[in-house]
Amino acid sequence: MSRLTKAQLRAMVEEATVDAYGDEEQLVGFYTMIVDHLETPFEVEIFGLTVTVSSIDLLAGSGIVAICTHGRSHQAIGILDLPLPSPPPSGAEWIEAYRHWAP
Repeated sequence: MSRLTKAQLRAMVEEATVDAYGDEEQLVGFYTMIVDHLETPFEVEIFGLTVTVSSIDLLAGSGIVAICTHGRSHQAIGILDLPLPSPPPSGAEWIEAYRHWAP
């Protein structure tokens, strides 16, 4: 994924939040775009462990999270805190756009 320009990020923010009123609806817009475009599963390294991002979810109080698995363990990690692999999975530009938008 090549680095997106600010203009590209703004256009993606506009696309994700069109017809959304308020922060909650805009968050749902980003969740929808990430779920629709991000190719899962993919692997990332967290605290020295290789984990699999199996899905994306929207949790009350946590926002958009990546559901990560390692063996039989599962953990929701905020998408804003999720390190991306190199190269990133297809659709990861929507995470970048969300990071651009998020406070």
